[in-house]
Amino acid sequence: MLVSALILGLLGSLHCVGMCGPIAFMLPVDRSNSFKKVSQIGVYHFGRLLAYSLIGLVFGLVGKSLYIFGIQQQLSIAIGIIMIVLVIIPYKTIGKYNLSQPLNKLISKVKSNLGKALKKKTADTFLTIGFLNGFLPCGLVYMAVFGAIATGSLLQGSFYMILFGLGTIPLMTSAIYLGKFLNHTVKQRIQKAIPFFVIIIGVLFILRGLGLGIPYLSPIPVVETVSSAIECH
Repeated sequence: MLVSALILGLLGSLHCVGMCGPIAFMLPVDRSNSFKKVSQIGVYHFGRLLAYSLIGLVFGLVGKSLYIFGIQQQLSIAIGIIMIVLVIIPYKTIGKYNLSQPLNKLISKVKSNLGKALKKKTADTFLTIGFLNGFLPCGLVYMAVFGAIATGSLLQGSFYMILFGLGTIPLMTSAIYLGKFLNHTVKQRIQKAIPFFVIIIGVLFILRGLGLGIPYLSPIPVVETVSSAIECH
């Protein structure tokens, strides 16, 4: 299932360009020095991956807590259903409930610090921008978070989010170099295709939870048995 994170990042990276593209375009990179520019962009991406890895650790811990209660299979099914439902329900309907309101203060603070960082040109600027960028709200990041929870592991949850971030790098880097290089029609077509890929990933999570005995796709869950036998000497 870790592969789904990379696929989600690759397919959804156009959405990332739409959401985070303005930040990428405004990066204060040194355009007169190619090597320095590449290293600065690399540090920016490292900052994003660092933020994603921390998010993965936190939500991987949540998944691990649920795994301890023996509901990992049910969790995988539930997350798959949530992914599918979120892309089927119109965005306007979800927006009415303003689910992100509790995080608004934190998001505002992140945006404020990000704005300050974009005005600087110190050595740590690109790491700071990338790190803060990773915490900005994004629908596809939320989907990846669900995947991190489903791993039921701190390390796998962190790795899941890192793979998601790696998947976004090619197009995000292209955006920095080429600016708005895709025309509106192409963007619309890819944006329309993203929900279908999210549904496919959701179905994969459901199949994983069902444990149908399909190798790699839906393996039978391993049930650990504890022996009650007591050795007598």
